[in-house]
Amino acid sequence: MPTTLFTQNTIACIWDFDKTLIPGYMQAPLFRRHGVDESVFWAETNALVENYRKRGYHLSGEISYLNHILTYVLAGKFGRLNNRMLREYGADISFYPGLPDFFNLSKNYVREKAEYRKHEIELEHYIVSTGLAEMIRGSAIASHVDGIWGCEFIENPLQPGFLKQSEIELSADAVIAQIGMVIDNTTKTRALFEINKGTNRNSAIDVNANVKPEDRRIPFQNMIYIADGPSDIPSFSVVKGGGGRTYGVYNPEHSGEFEQNDRLLQSGRIHGYGPADYAANSSTARWLRLHIHAICDRIVSDRETAVAQKTTKPPRHLNPSPEEEAARLRAKQPKQSSFLDTE
Repeated sequence: MPTTLFTQNTIACIWDFDKTLIPGYMQAPLFRRHGVDESVFWAETNALVENYRKRGYHLSGEISYLNHILTYVLAGKFGRLNNRMLREYGADISFYPGLPDFFNLSKNYVREKAEYRKHEIELEHYIVSTGLAEMIRGSAIASHVDGIWGCEFIENPLQPGFLKQSEIELSADAVIAQIGMVIDNTTKTRALFEINKGTNRNSAIDVNANVKPEDRRIPFQNMIYIADGPSDIPSFSVVKGGGGRTYGVYNPEHSGEFEQNDRLLQSGRIHGYGPADYAANSSTARWLRLHIHAICDRIVSDRETAVAQKTTKPPRHLNPSPEEEAARLRAKQPKQSSFLDTE
């Protein structure tokens, strides 16, 4: 008997990280712990592409900061940096007001009406970031989300001939040495499709597989994408184009970020924007609650319409209307003859 893969009663809030959930960049604790000037590191990173071009090399801008972190490790600037340390540094990340509490608060939005509970609607939170996944995993928000996409490093790279070894020797003093995963502003959209198709929940589903819309775990129209600026335009476009909601946030202390979000709204990239304040009564929390409820209402309507279309009412005895019963009784009465007096 044919069946759909998923019930499609799940809503996903998908979050950028830097300048969306936190005021700055997550790597700040890394620089602080090792006495590295953050502004110098980023100035060097931004100059890498052009400087390498002058030397005849082509460098992808998306991996330049990851390469530069590895260069700092080789130069001893970050000591013997490993993934355990990055996760530890993640605990130092400070979030915008209302976080991480908002993530649990918002999950209650889908339980506020009886019809939402009847249809077992759920809300999930995902982080898709160009930052470091290990630092996010070590942060205060990690236990409140359902999935994390970010850049990752490899420790103890496999050496030539490892296929012929029965046991792989691992160093107890691991140090990051290679890039394992790159998430940039374009490949973020791959993560969106993994969430959309359910690849992150069922590894048997390939992200490039042709999956019918009705078989996808979280349709794009069930998504809200929240980010801070133009670098997220590819993701804004995918979610908005699929019928989902898009929302921009800005640091209230930076007027340029407000203007940036307003331009995104005027150009049709986002549905709304507000300050990066996630306290329960903030305008951003209210906007998200309103649109989460709107998605819930549509899910309820779609599911109840589908039930009505796929079921038929059972046969039943028909009770005649009062008018039909009166007509039946009249028909059963004997007819009386009538005489016309002609005299």
